[in-house]
Amino acid sequence: MRLRDITMEDLPLYRALLTDPTTMAELGGPLPEDVLEGKLRGIVEQVERGEAWYSVIVPDGSDEGAGTVCLWDHPDDDIGEPISEIGWMVLPSRQGRGLATAATLALLERARAERRGGPIHAFPGVTNGASNAICRKAGFRLVGERSIDYLGRSLRCNHWVLEP
Repeated sequence: MRLRDITMEDLPLYRALLTDPTTMAELGGPLPEDVLEGKLRGIVEQVERGEAWYSVIVPDGSDEGAGTVCLWDHPDDDIGEPISEIGWMVLPSRQGRGLATAATLALLERARAERRGGPIHAFPGVTNGASNAICRKAGFRLVGERSIDYLGRSLRCNHWVLEP
């Protein structure tokens, strides 16, 4: 498995992920297609400016992306300061093969290698067993539950933290 920066050429993968009911079940359901190109353009610009790490997960022996993993900073009103957050998603046809775990561990290793300071937070849905298992495998500590706003959708999530 390897990671590479996302580009606008990844719009088909991005669309497949964000409009899939299974992939988006824990995030309030599929997003409308008409917002995806603009949303991806903003992400690509952040990556180009070095403001976010947003990578495509490419399985061994393939040139096609199977999902994404990202690490970005944003304000957090509940915590009262900016935080670093990590998130991932994998196409349903590629799930269950360890890709999300491997990609998450690789991005966390990059954060360590580049001495990205401060804790890293993850907010998988409370019923998302697979993503909560990734947090455990990666060494995150469960802080508790909280509501998260995702694109105007209120989600009940577990709050995990990985200290540097």
